[in-house]
Amino acid sequence: MLNTQIIISQSGIEFGTSGARGLATDFSNNVCAAFTVAFVASLENKTPIKQVALAIDNRPSSPDMARACAAALLQQGIEPVYYGVVPTPALAYVAMQQGIPAIMITGSHIPFDRNGLKFYRPDGEITKADEKAILEADVAFSSVDELPVLSVNETAAKRYIERYISLFSDSVLQGKRVGIYEHSSAGRDLYRVIFEACGAEVVSLGRSDEFVPIDTEAVSDEDKAKAVKWSKSYHLDFIFSTDGDGDRPLLADEQGTWLRGDTLCALCAQDLGIEAIAMPVSCNTMIDGLAGFTHVTRTKIGSPYVIEAINALNQSGAAVAGFEANGGFLLGSDMQINGQTLKALPTRDAVLPAIMVMASTVGQLANRVAALPTRYTASDRLKEVDKSISQVLIEKGIESPQSLLAKLDITNITATYVDTTDGLRLTLSNGDIVHLRPSGNAPELRCYTESDEAAKAEALVGKVLAAIKRIYSI
Repeated sequence: MLNTQIIISQSGIEFGTSGARGLATDFSNNVCAAFTVAFVASLENKTPIKQVALAIDNRPSSPDMARACAAALLQQGIEPVYYGVVPTPALAYVAMQQGIPAIMITGSHIPFDRNGLKFYRPDGEITKADEKAILEADVAFSSVDELPVLSVNETAAKRYIERYISLFSDSVLQGKRVGIYEHSSAGRDLYRVIFEACGAEVVSLGRSDEFVPIDTEAVSDEDKAKAVKWSKSYHLDFIFSTDGDGDRPLLADEQGTWLRGDTLCALCAQDLGIEAIAMPVSCNTMIDGLAGFTHVTRTKIGSPYVIEAINALNQSGAAVAGFEANGGFLLGSDMQINGQTLKALPTRDAVLPAIMVMASTVGQLANRVAALPTRYTASDRLKEVDKSISQVLIEKGIESPQSLLAKLDITNITATYVDTTDGLRLTLSNGDIVHLRPSGNAPELRCYTESDEAAKAEALVGKVLAAIKRIYSI
């Protein structure tokens, strides 16, 4: 017999900002089984578990990981309900409606050689306390030597489509041309159905048989150029895309300019009539002053922290939502839209912010964005940076912000406010913001900046990361 605590502790797999992540090669059959058994054990003291929902993204490692999870469930006398390749929010939604736990096999936006497991209780995404309970579970299980064959249940895909087309008439997007950058997104076969049902003319773009790690917080120059080209070539009003598991959106305007995720979500929140917002500290500060938001709570980066804040805000009776700088929108309250109830879905979703903004925008989306307060954010990352290097950099910056600014070639400017909610976020005397933190999902150092001009924010990111590369010879 094997032990969950021993297998997990020796696996090299860690919980990050959203789920357990690591190299795909580290997710052996027994590691997947250990996490699955530990997850079930963390829930069973509350309610007996008879079924667990499973789904995957399009990574080459995901199918066998799902089969290993299913094998572990079968050992426990639990029925795995397999929904195949669907977006993470589709799995979360159907599992919540059925009142059963769920496991999503996905590495989200990180490279294909990595993968992960996201866990959902019957009432939604797990918390940091739940993560701790999984890591501390001490349960015996049998080695997984044979993997079962899984048959796909289409219910999750169908219910996710119905969730959105039930809200709108079949003409709400009539006359709009929407490009879908499909790449390897888990939801690529569902989005066309949703948008066409709302009256849009849809153009499929960039479908790939190989996994494409789209990061909605650090859109590549190549993908920026593609959007501009596609917009002109196909005369598109919008371009929609997501990350690998379909919980983080990308939406481009009629000029092919990708909106920042927090900008898209802020517009969506206004369109929905949201009153109270929970969002990470990395989101644009212009959101705090937007009309209609009576309360804004800022958190550490990661959906579990946003969800904790949503739960607290729900006590107020206000219409509540959360979102992240990556564009993932978490609906905390049931809402009425066109006379229909949109049920709360407190996990990141890509479709809701995109379809609400497309449906609500009269004229050009670029004009709506231009009317927002003039604060601009930018972000990028340094790959393959050991977390220890990032932590040393941040610790030295907390100890002496001015010394760090000098090393980053930011001169004649002082740090007027130091925020250590998540990493190191410095507000500067000229109004700019520089935020550094290690990624919770991969060996990367992330940099977020904010300024009163888009070009200045972008240049500041480049300047900071170039200096760090030089300092540490990365």
